[in-house]
Amino acid sequence: MGVTAPLPVTDRFMEVLERLSERSVEDYYNPYQTFQWPETLEENRFWMTPELLTVYGTEHYDTLGEETLQRLSKWESINFYSLNVHGIRELLIEVVGRIHMPGFEVPSDFFHHFIGEENEHMWFFSEFCRRYGHKIYGSTAMRADAAWEPEVENFLVFTRILFFEELVDHYNSRMAKDDSLCHTIREVNRIHHQDESRHIAFGRELVSLLHTRMCQAVGAERVREVEAYLKRYVVYSTNSLYNPHVYRDAGIPDPLALRNSLVADERRRPHERKAIRKPLAFFLKTGIFSDDTLPVV
Repeated sequence: MGVTAPLPVTDRFMEVLERLSERSVEDYYNPYQTFQWPETLEENRFWMTPELLTVYGTEHYDTLGEETLQRLSKWESINFYSLNVHGIRELLIEVVGRIHMPGFEVPSDFFHHFIGEENEHMWFFSEFCRRYGHKIYGSTAMRADAAWEPEVENFLVFTRILFFEELVDHYNSRMAKDDSLCHTIREVNRIHHQDESRHIAFGRELVSLLHTRMCQAVGAERVREVEAYLKRYVVYSTNSLYNPHVYRDAGIPDPLALRNSLVADERRRPHERKAIRKPLAFFLKTGIFSDDTLPVV
């Protein structure tokens, strides 16, 4: 990571930083005291809102039967929280590497709030997985396919973070309000949504400034390469929800075949688009994406 020019800071950015920092202090809670973890969660009910399951909208949702769907919802929820653990760990590494470094002097105070809150999120997501699934599913990160300039690298780091947070928040906000889910699951999602609303507001402002700085530093061809990479990242992130290990743990025969079928099933596209609607609209509005066409990966 090289030294970069100062951010093109605006009055709006400063106001947002001050407001969000104040809210972080006012809304602070101790997660180690907040959560009351029951010994077990009921197995014969849904652990995830049915409309969020990866089989929803396909014939598999109709043919698997309610008992299997409930079992699937347990393991899909463990996979979702596992993805949060891995995603948070990666973003913490990146943000810690930039705090109080050249180019990030202004947002560094908020980074302290961000780092503290994300560390606590990683703890309660991992606690859920280990208590009720007795494991954390593995994950593989999508690697860059080019040696990026510092301005590009910094932009990509915070854009990936923003997209990850917005994708997760779609699930959090839906499950937090779902009365059919148990209290523990609703609370985990509600509290995460409460914190992520601040992080997303901050991330949108920062990404906009980093995009401006990147476009000033590199040529149009590089900007197009960055767009193509981000579009692949969007698809990669969405596809990570389709985990064959989940289908195996749910007792579904030939889990890899089911995964491949679902990823290729066009009936899943509207549900995926719904999950990424907000970040996609933001990318289009800011000019990060020139259109909403996503690649087939």
